[in-house]
Amino acid sequence: MSGADRLPDGFAVRLDRRTRWLDGGAALLGLSPGRLLHLAPAARRLLGASGDLVVRDHTGARLARRLLDAGVAHPVSTGGLSGPSESEVTVVVPVRDRPDGLARLLAALAETAPELAEVIVVDDGSADPHAHRRVVADSRLGSRVRLVRHPRPRGPAAARNTGLAAAGTGFVAFLDSDVVPQPGWSAPLRAHLADPAAVLAAPRIVGLPGAGESWLDRYEGLRSSLDLGPDPGPIVPRTRVAYVPSAALLVRRAALGAGFDEGMRVAEDVDLVLRLHAAGCRLRYEPAALVAHEHRVRPLDWWTRKVFYGTGAAPLALRHPGSVPPLVLAPWAAAVCVLVGAQRRSGVLAAAAVTAFAWWRVRHTLSPKAPVAGPKAPVAAGSATPSARLRQPGRVAALLVGLGLVSAANQAAGLLVRHWWPAAAVGALLSRRVRRAVLVASVGEGLADWYRHRARDGQPALDPGRYLLAHRADDLGYGVGLWWGAYRGRTLAPLRPEVTGLGAWLARRPRRRG
Repeated sequence: MSGADRLPDGFAVRLDRRTRWLDGGAALLGLSPGRLLHLAPAARRLLGASGDLVVRDHTGARLARRLLDAGVAHPVSTGGLSGPSESEVTVVVPVRDRPDGLARLLAALAETAPELAEVIVVDDGSADPHAHRRVVADSRLGSRVRLVRHPRPRGPAAARNTGLAAAGTGFVAFLDSDVVPQPGWSAPLRAHLADPAAVLAAPRIVGLPGAGESWLDRYEGLRSSLDLGPDPGPIVPRTRVAYVPSAALLVRRAALGAGFDEGMRVAEDVDLVLRLHAAGCRLRYEPAALVAHEHRVRPLDWWTRKVFYGTGAAPLALRHPGSVPPLVLAPWAAAVCVLVGAQRRSGVLAAAAVTAFAWWRVRHTLSPKAPVAGPKAPVAAGSATPSARLRQPGRVAALLVGLGLVSAANQAAGLLVRHWWPAAAVGALLSRRVRRAVLVASVGEGLADWYRHRARDGQPALDPGRYLLAHRADDLGYGVGLWWGAYRGRTLAPLRPEVTGLGAWLARRPRRRG
């Protein structure tokens, strides 16, 4: 860890709620993403029984950084560091033909972030050039809000870049004109930027309170694609938080360079995340910061928006190969899906054998060859090397394989009813087995998704039947956009599943323990 990236004294982290202690505290198992970290005695003493760590010296900083990068711990505000002050932040608002939404947003900023350095409203070629000017003139923010105008529409990415270039502070918050930041939204995001390596922090996007009571309102409140859930995490491609929407972001201005790709009219936010991650930047998702969004809930508008989102996969796959596969499985999990999907008794038996073999391999990898801790144990923050062996490898192997099976089933069902549904529909016309598979995937995945998202965080409940219908329509829309985008881009990349490490998995042979 370079000196410039060292976490400052007072920075605090806490273990993720899903992280598990193993072997009496000798190791940590993170479940989202999957990580196994072997802890040296010094690291165990620093973490203690609570799982909280406040950086006090270089060793603590190394351990905290290791835990953060592995996704097994997250920053907390108890360390007393607040990051940049509110007066060091400029807000950029891209807007086009939405004066009412802009007025609502500026009023919310006057209440929730009164110390902002400036608010820059970028009018992206609205039909009425005076409407937004009147809203800005009437704002309670007074001289701290100014309007910049594009004479013709150039897209939201270009509007954000115009505001970014005009900002005079080191930190910029992007807020779309259809959002309303909730009280206390700014401080948790700014606290993340106390980490000198963090360049972006994103809040949780929730539904606008009292926006409506239709069943699509309720579905979006529970399952909006902008809402990434109640748990914090690093933003890392192909993990639980693989992207964040640009509806609300706080960024370190110097890290963005030219900003968003103006050639992309969709998924420019995902593209930004992928570029920043590839550059080695740390990005954080913080659900304690809440920003409400006015969801589209008129049926046709709602569905066409899902189609629009789906069209972004093809340009992303071309710009960032391998970044957005519809399915990512280990070889053994892919084999199990194929064997079970064949719907034959022999296939089910073979799948059970493959699962048992996978458990044996994982258990062998985790089995101890020597005492875990000894006189020569390194005083390192943590290690994820194969030498980190466990005393109860069978139990951990069963847990990991079980989680792998659940993930494989969920991804395979999603492949059928979301990414590949046009092909699955054709197959269902020709094959009874495909019809059965599509039916089971449609109902099973939908009910499992309803159970995970049911009536969370005070949102109005939605019965399983209507939830299932909305969820399937959501997936159909995304799938239409995905295939249309692939056709226009002349590429199959966003439709191609990935089996990770297949060559290495087949070539590797477990060594006999002597």
